[in-house]
Amino acid sequence: MSGPTIVGDVAEMFREQFEYRELLGQMTRRDLLLRYKQTVMGFGWAVFMPLLNTAVFSVIFVRVAPMDTGMPYPLFAYCGLWTWNFFASSLRFAVTSLSSNTSLVTKVYFPREVFPFSAVLVCLVDFAVGSLVLVALMAYYGVTPTVSMLWLPVVVLVQVAFTAGVALLVAMANLFYRDVKYLFELVLTFWMFATSVVYPTSRVGGTLGSLLALNPMTPIIDGYRAVLLTGASPLTPQFAVAAVLAFVLLFLAWLVFHRTEYTFAESI
Repeated sequence: MSGPTIVGDVAEMFREQFEYRELLGQMTRRDLLLRYKQTVMGFGWAVFMPLLNTAVFSVIFVRVAPMDTGMPYPLFAYCGLWTWNFFASSLRFAVTSLSSNTSLVTKVYFPREVFPFSAVLVCLVDFAVGSLVLVALMAYYGVTPTVSMLWLPVVVLVQVAFTAGVALLVAMANLFYRDVKYLFELVLTFWMFATSVVYPTSRVGGTLGSLLALNPMTPIIDGYRAVLLTGASPLTPQFAVAAVLAFVLLFLAWLVFHRTEYTFAESI
């Protein structure tokens, strides 16, 4: 790939996203309405699932197999599950975002990345709703806000970039190979337990610990805990590597997606 070609593609990618920004907003609103249509709890589901999982893991790691996390375990677990739920939900909706909109993909021209990006934005709304419970838990356990919270937008931006990059890849992969969505559920399950969602992976030693340290989602989740719960800076070497990886992945995935989208109609 030559330099000028890449520059031209990048310019076109951003130009199209700007031109179709209203479509992205409409898709996001549509998906939000469809997700909670005819549900009793509505946005309450964004709160209920991480709360339920927090209760389950709290019984395990407080009553059955106590674990010292340096903070009240429910606070530790909810922060991890809240963050992970945004990531996992985004990918679950993104993986079928192209294959479930075949009529639009084949008949109307617009940048197809609108679909996976919309999935991420919808889950970002759920993420914001779920933060209300985290605020309540922080108040209950006496965790006061500190100046480190100014780093929160940076941590969120890194996670959104990483999530969007993976979302583009899985949406594209599932369009070409429809069994990707089934395999990806298995991958998500293993990925969650390889991340510091409900336990600190830093306590795992040996070869397995070294492998878990390569997981970019762990420093991202640890970044949230640092700025929100412990009053520390998220700027560790591990977080810096995860941030670089997130933006490189987003750039490369978006570029591949943009160059491949002209063949999408043939694969449906």
